[in-house]
Amino acid sequence: MRLRENRKLLFIGDSVTDCDRAKPEGEGLFQALGTGYVSIVDAFLQATYPELGIRVVNKGISGNTVRDLKARWGEDVISQNPDWLSIMIGINDVWRQFDSPFIKERHVYIDEYEETLTQLVKETKQQVEEIVLMTPYYIETNENDLMRNKMDQYGKVVESVAQKEDCLFIDTQAAFNQVQENLYAAAIAWDRVHPNATGHTILAKAFLNKVGFDWTK
Repeated sequence: MRLRENRKLLFIGDSVTDCDRAKPEGEGLFQALGTGYVSIVDAFLQATYPELGIRVVNKGISGNTVRDLKARWGEDVISQNPDWLSIMIGINDVWRQFDSPFIKERHVYIDEYEETLTQLVKETKQQVEEIVLMTPYYIETNENDLMRNKMDQYGKVVESVAQKEDCLFIDTQAAFNQVQENLYAAAIAWDRVHPNATGHTILAKAFLNKVGFDWTK
């Protein structure tokens, strides 16, 4: 596995990452990591690789866009001094364009999204061992659905930034698409965004597979 001994792994993002984690520090006992994919990743790491002592921290905040991440980056990422950093952001950047179409100051259009994500990665990549970039997603099989189509465009930006900045890349949309061959969207997320336990397990598996988790260990 790519994660090595005594590494600090920090996850940052929006509500999908947050999942009612403890504030201000999403770390420790009593579901401090929240109830989502971050806690599942941590549980698998502790159960399978206890000897590595990997420290997991959750810095997701519900409703965040990449603009919000930029505003809190110094405190919630740089000052935390992680060894590994996982970023999943973009759902609200897209969603606000659809559920709040007339409140344009809340919209983060794709040029700003790409510029800001690139800036954050460039600012941080020399301070960490690895950055993992996870795409935003919309749990909808119809690629012509307006929000799904827009989300795919933002996902392509994430892939491009990962390639240019030599980051690990996770296509979460592809992970959900595979499961949707047998499960309807509502069986994974009632609003096609906020996953149930099945959906969060899909995200956790995608992350663990990318870091070389040994499922036979």
